[in-house]
Amino acid sequence: MWQGIAFGLAAGALWGSVFLAPQLLSAFSALELSAARYLLYGVISLCLLVPLWPRLRHKVTRADWVALFWLSLAGNTVYYLFLVGAVQWAGIAPASLIVGVLPVTVTLIGSRDHGAVPLRKLAWPLLLVGLGILSVNLDVFMHGSSSTHGWGTKLLGIVCAVGALSCWTSYAVGNARYLARNGHFSSHEWSVLTGVVTGLQALLLAVPAFLPPLMGIHPAIGGDWRLFWLVCATVAIGASTIGNAFWHAASRRLPLTLSGQMIVFETFFALCYGFFYEARWPRALELIAIVSLLAGVSWSVRLHAPARNA
Repeated sequence: MWQGIAFGLAAGALWGSVFLAPQLLSAFSALELSAARYLLYGVISLCLLVPLWPRLRHKVTRADWVALFWLSLAGNTVYYLFLVGAVQWAGIAPASLIVGVLPVTVTLIGSRDHGAVPLRKLAWPLLLVGLGILSVNLDVFMHGSSSTHGWGTKLLGIVCAVGALSCWTSYAVGNARYLARNGHFSSHEWSVLTGVVTGLQALLLAVPAFLPPLMGIHPAIGGDWRLFWLVCATVAIGASTIGNAFWHAASRRLPLTLSGQMIVFETFFALCYGFFYEARWPRALELIAIVSLLAGVSWSVRLHAPARNA
């Protein structure tokens, strides 16, 4: 179990960087960031697939490709589009804290799985998480005057964060259940296949993102393209290739109701990176949100531990 927790921690540390990238590349759109990140992820995964393909081609079925398509769409392509919009319009802290509810949403959906804790026992942890979400949303609107974005834009950013939360919840649950039912893939093999499928989906994003003026969408003007590709490559290698491999390894070793709790590390590291980037300490409401979220998730972990050891 502890090895799975270590893998979850490592994945969270790498995934936290995806919240910082949109701030570093604020001159670029969500479409451009998503297309570049996942094109690079796909190329890297394709290179890793070449030596694996002689044995994988006999294992991958049509059902596997269908599952990979939908999981990649929810957990990578659409999720990151929402996440970039959330960070650029609402900020790193609100986006990371709202997406930080993932441990609870995954637990709720996985509550019918074997070894799950009854929902009535999770009432207080869920209440703490709700307090955290309320606190961070209050902070967003109370400090709207310090940002170039108005309330309407911030509200749109929060909607995007909720969309990202919904997408990744679907992915985390669906991916864990599929791996549990299909043990003929290793964590590395599944991660590489996911990357290749995600890269193919990114090709569709690349057309409107990098070939103006198709569909009325134009690439960023005056943006630092060297920094753009450097940051996207770093995220593709660190968060996508290595981070996803760590996550698949954690999913193999932990039950759904416990692996879901590991996602809190992404929130923690995203907040640390965000506050460091903005060179400030968390404000009072942000601190309440952080403490409430971590306390709620930690409480949920303690409630699940007996069920795992029973």
